Amino acid sequence: MEIGIAYDLRTDFVQARSGPEDALEEYDSPETVEGIERALQEAGYATRRLGGGRAFLAAALETPGDLVFNIAEGRGTRSREAHVPAVLEMLGVPCTHSDPLSLAACLDKAVAKRLVTALGVPTPRFAVVERKEDLARIDLPFPLFAKPLYEGSSMGIRRRSRLANARELRERSMELLEAYREPVLVEEFCPGAEFTVGILGTGANARAIGVMEVRPRLVPESEFVYSLEVKRNERWQEELEYSVPPKRPEPLVREVERIALAAYRALGCRDVARIDLRLGADGAPRFLEANPLPGLKPGWGDLPILADLAGMPYARLITSIVDSARERYGMARDR
Repeated sequence: MEIGIAYDLRTDFVQARSGPEDALEEYDSPETVEGIERALQEAGYATRRLGGGRAFLAAALETPGDLVFNIAEGRGTRSREAHVPAVLEMLGVPCTHSDPLSLAACLDKAVAKRLVTALGVPTPRFAVVERKEDLARIDLPFPLFAKPLYEGSSMGIRRRSRLANARELRERSMELLEAYREPVLVEEFCPGAEFTVGILGTGANARAIGVMEVRPRLVPESEFVYSLEVKRNERWQEELEYSVPPKRPEPLVREVERIALAAYRALGCRDVARIDLRLGADGAPRFLEANPLPGLKPGWGDLPILADLAGMPYARLITSIVDSARERYGMARDR
């Protein structure tokens, strides 16, 4: 069986880079593609690199493989993560990860929050700022948190994203509107512990493979922001401790897992995703956002780190994603 790999490399966009300094943050490195390809080949699959953009279109029309392992982020719009799976859907080519609708819904954080709320999943109250005048209508208690409405990989999230007063809200919101040219999500800041949950499977078969707590070392939990500065720090161990399982009471960990699974299913995610949550001022978990195209760089991405700490080696993580997709499509498991 041959598996095509769809991806967008950061180096593919360097010449066309514009906008904020983290504009290419969500795109992958060669090490990620190499890690996925190596895991698939070790499992007995033939592989084919399809790339992204126009190169992917040409390859998809000619030789896409029997199944496409999709980590392509797309480019340009809030629906960009839906581009590759939409093409594959139209061509009738099976692929891993979520379908176009779920990918687009998850990327727009307000849409995702409205969907999960409709099914009873708790999330911080929020407002969407499209222009300066919208700030006067925000009726939420400080501290607040601001981030671009449809970006991933912590783009636009800095240590100063936690906002203590109206002046900081105004200044940060205007900075984001100007830099990212898209609306800003403003939500209640949750001062408690931060968690991320790795999930594999689809629908009723979806299961959490682990709950990871992200514990700050240098600042109080109530002030911690899991920012781009932290994630880019090559000596991140100085700032963070990852705990799998969390050093928290078992009932709380199970509730974090339950809410993550409920959000995953509410958003229609399939095969794999990483769900971020944080404890509110009352100590109860709140859904923050879903990552249906989680970073898969070996030894670096939150999901590979979580899986490894939970006893799932990187190669098994990758093949488990493929196994889930094959099960959905009813594809024979012999290789």
